[in-house]
Amino acid sequence: KYGEGTKIPILKLINQDDNDLQELATFVYEKVFLGYNLKQWGLPPTDLDPSVSGRLPILCGRDDRYFSDQYQAMPKRGYTLLFEKMISNKNINLLLDTDFKSIEGEINYDNLIYTGAIDSFFDYKYGNLPYRSLEFNFINYKKEFFQECAQINFPNEHDYTRSTELKHATAQTHPSTSIAYEYPKAFILGENEPYYPIPSDDNHRLYEKYKQEAEKLAQKKNIYFTGRLAMYKYFNMDQTIGVALSLFDKIILEGKATK
Repeated sequence: KYGEGTKIPILKLINQDDNDLQELATFVYEKVFLGYNLKQWGLPPTDLDPSVSGRLPILCGRDDRYFSDQYQAMPKRGYTLLFEKMISNKNINLLLDTDFKSIEGEINYDNLIYTGAIDSFFDYKYGNLPYRSLEFNFINYKKEFFQECAQINFPNEHDYTRSTELKHATAQTHPSTSIAYEYPKAFILGENEPYYPIPSDDNHRLYEKYKQEAEKLAQKKNIYFTGRLAMYKYFNMDQTIGVALSLFDKIILEGKATK
């Protein structure tokens, strides 16, 4: 019906007229998507924007990779060194354990790029945007490898959603290995960190109010908002880097940044 290599969102597949396809889609939905979404978001897939379940479409084919991009890579010496080299630049002054609001009036800038929660920046004037938080539990095992692949998802078993063994991705050699277990949590302001915007129609409408305020600041005060929390949008790592580079080009091309 769809052809080799086609990707179909589960909510589209489950609404097909074909009884066999409907039965297959219902089985996959109940065994994979429903339980995982309830743990990850605290909501069923039908209460979220279709883009959420669309991030993991049903693939008609034998390619079992999570991403099917032609080129896939990690920083040669890891993300830690990448960030260490970035923040060691002589033009960067790094402040730790510092809330933006506590120094907002002390910052002198030509261009300000804000990557925190957009509702926090505007003091929640339109209300709080909902987020999901995470708790990571790292366990070290005295064996070369603990699981067969980098990541295993658990839609229905356990309180955690997935276990990640980083050595599969980094190709490190060591007699021990560490596993990261991810436990989704409700975001509680002042108690934990916001990780994921919760995509839904109501939340998007609320975000649009903040977005309009942000666009005014970009024009008047050279304040720009980017990243997951500031744009209230789920980004993968490659998308995050792409958005950052696009914003940099935009500022430079508009002639608003100093060299």
